[in-house]
Amino acid sequence: MHNKKEIQLFNEIIESRRSTFPYQFEKGKHIPDEIIHRILENANRAPTHKKTEPWRFTIFTGEGLQRFSQMQAEIYTRYAGDKFKDTKLLNLINYPLMSSHVIAIGMKRSKEQVVPEIEEIIAIGCAIENIYLTVNAYGLGGYLSTGGITYLEEAKSYFDLEDEDKLIGFFYIGYPANVPGTFSNRQPAEDKAKWVFE
Repeated sequence: MHNKKEIQLFNEIIESRRSTFPYQFEKGKHIPDEIIHRILENANRAPTHKKTEPWRFTIFTGEGLQRFSQMQAEIYTRYAGDKFKDTKLLNLINYPLMSSHVIAIGMKRSKEQVVPEIEEIIAIGCAIENIYLTVNAYGLGGYLSTGGITYLEEAKSYFDLEDEDKLIGFFYIGYPANVPGTFSNRQPAEDKAKWVFE
């Protein structure tokens, strides 16, 4: 049983969770890799039907950020077609270089267990929320990008994903230059809830 202070802290971590974008990170400040390992381990604790554990992570840091920046730019330029935008290309080039780490998140479909795809997607969503909450607990900033190359089929092979798998997005992590002091706005949960007592 957790005590009241632990429960209050947990609630505050959830309430203060927000997206912090790479241009809001402290430039050149590196997060220790052991913290990233902890973030990944917490993501790995997400609920998963039939324990398929569909999440797959590719972590870019150090010189790997430059490699990821170039790779994103090349894939986007080659395959974006009519959706190509110069501003998007610049973000794909610059955002990794503003970050300490970038985690590419893929969904690997199980070949042993037959699980509906939506349940695997939900599991990945839970893993991502665990990433967000852990990042917040460590006083870090984070942002999940699902733009750029995420939905390009041609990008999958760069992350060891097959046709039936999905590239879910890219989680950018860094030290926030300015930590926001207020909780993000939400309409009350009661506005979206219906209680049935009998």
